[in-house]
Amino acid sequence: MSSMAALSHVLTEFYDKMASWEASVVRESDYSLAQIHTLEALGNHGAMKMKELAHHLGITTGTLTVQVDKLVKLGLLTRQYSEHDRRSIVVDLTEPGREIHRHHNGLHLSLTEELTKGWSDEERQHLMALLHRVNREF
Repeated sequence: MSSMAALSHVLTEFYDKMASWEASVVRESDYSLAQIHTLEALGNHGAMKMKELAHHLGITTGTLTVQVDKLVKLGLLTRQYSEHDRRSIVVDLTEPGREIHRHHNGLHLSLTEELTKGWSDEERQHLMALLHRVNREF
């Protein structure tokens, strides 16, 4: 197996394991994976325009609108017109939405601590630098 094929295999295996972990964590909540990802994006990056959020999540604005409608009805998001451009809608977390984000983010932190518990700070920093490079390519 070539080194590129081996790397592809390892990346795919990591993605599958992470997706499986994420699905199992979300299954224990009252929300869908898509809803949690929406809350996670806003919790990590702050309020943003619908178009920006859709781009960040890799979905269409139409799909996001359906998701945001549900989250607004659940009291987890607010939606308002942008102060600078009345044609744009800005969404943000409510306090209950922030609480769900804090809880979910804590699960991610626990997983990261568990996966890297035997690693040095230098190894963690190296992984983080490599993942930043990978993320920029997307």
